[in-house]
Amino acid sequence: MASVNKVILVGNCGRDPEIRYLPSGGAVANISIATTSRRKDRNSGEFIEETQWHRVTFFERLAEIVGEYVKKGTPIYVEGRLTYRKYTDKDGIEKTATDIIASEMQLLGSRQGMGGPSGEEGGGGGSGSYSRPAAAPRAAAPTAPRQAPAAAPARQSSGFDDMDDDIPF
Repeated sequence: MASVNKVILVGNCGRDPEIRYLPSGGAVANISIATTSRRKDRNSGEFIEETQWHRVTFFERLAEIVGEYVKKGTPIYVEGRLTYRKYTDKDGIEKTATDIIASEMQLLGSRQGMGGPSGEEGGGGGSGSYSRPAAAPRAAAPTAPRQAPAAAPARQSSGFDDMDDDIPF
């Protein structure tokens, strides 16, 4: 039987990323993401907001992207997996921690205030989607100059001209 360990978070970055490099040269970035839920209190009828904090770790190229584009307050979407670890604090007390190892990340919201003018490709962040595995390179654009489309004869179309006549129902 297969098993699944997947976490999806949509929240705001609580602090600027901490970037460090492993001896192998790979980047590691750590951030905290705040998620907030609202519920209505049964007794008072008031809405109560509950904020949860999540530690998220990014590796390799994803860590570099986070270090470049994510700042405190940035709305962010993260997919990853849960990991649990034990450690001993400075007082000798053994503690446990839950971390999320990110495999995908998407910046949410507008590009304003993200380091580049709005509408600029690659500048600033905005709604960019990034994942840990390297994406396949895009095909090269044709080098022939574009020509203006020829004016089509004016005719009224129902929008079904290109439909096949053999509809199976």
